[in-house]
Amino acid sequence: MSEFSLLMSVYSGDDAAHFRRAFLSAVHEQTRRPSQVVLVQDGPVPDELALEISRRIAESPVETTFHVFERNTGLASALSTGLGLARFDVVARMDADDISLPERFERQLPEIEAGADLVGTGMLEFLDDIGSIVGRRVPPSGQERIASYARFHDPFSHPTVVYRRAAVEAAGGYQPMGLMEDYWLFARMIQSGATVANLTEPLVMYRVGAGAYARRGGFAQLRSELALQRAFRRIGFTTPMQYLRNVAVRGAYRFVPVGVRKIAYRRFIARGGSAG
Repeated sequence: MSEFSLLMSVYSGDDAAHFRRAFLSAVHEQTRRPSQVVLVQDGPVPDELALEISRRIAESPVETTFHVFERNTGLASALSTGLGLARFDVVARMDADDISLPERFERQLPEIEAGADLVGTGMLEFLDDIGSIVGRRVPPSGQERIASYARFHDPFSHPTVVYRRAAVEAAGGYQPMGLMEDYWLFARMIQSGATVANLTEPLVMYRVGAGAYARRGGFAQLRSELALQRAFRRIGFTTPMQYLRNVAVRGAYRFVPVGVRKIAYRRFIARGGSAG
């Protein structure tokens, strides 16, 4: 069986208790544990979070590699550094405020071992209480369906993915792209011929905080959106007509009222492109 590294990044905005729960779920509670944890601290963090990080490292049942940036450098930089510290080609991602279900890696790793370069899963959305499930994200599945869907929307939920570092590096690695570094990476991986897959079952619980839908709107998101769509055209990932559609539809999505944005997201995006 393949050994693999778990890659996490923390920064000042993360909550100590949420980070503790995320770490325990992805390391201690897994039926198939990672062989290494790579933890990147992206800039200074509050004392409470710093103490919790120290505790998790000290109590980790597996090797833990810790890297600290003196100042915040952004997610793309933090993850690029973390990938360079991973001892294994297979790397699993985990965010600092989500929860991995116990069989997550046991379910994903066989797909990688069978030849996939990138494997995501479905997610359950919850509030602070894990008993308060408010939604479910069902990703598209199958290579062709994922590639087609990716021309309009990110086909993977970043906190769920396991990938081969070699395939990530072949596509150019993490690159800054506003708030859409993950989508930009996944599109380039698909474009470069990576074998991709999604498990539609929810294996990660995604924390939905206050303002989650509000953050998907506004001028900053629009600027990132336009930069991403121009990048897609530059590498030939989308056609001219797909570019115009994406700018019109995805751009407008950034400025509709929050309530409308939430409905649109729940009806289309969270169901892998199906409105049914």
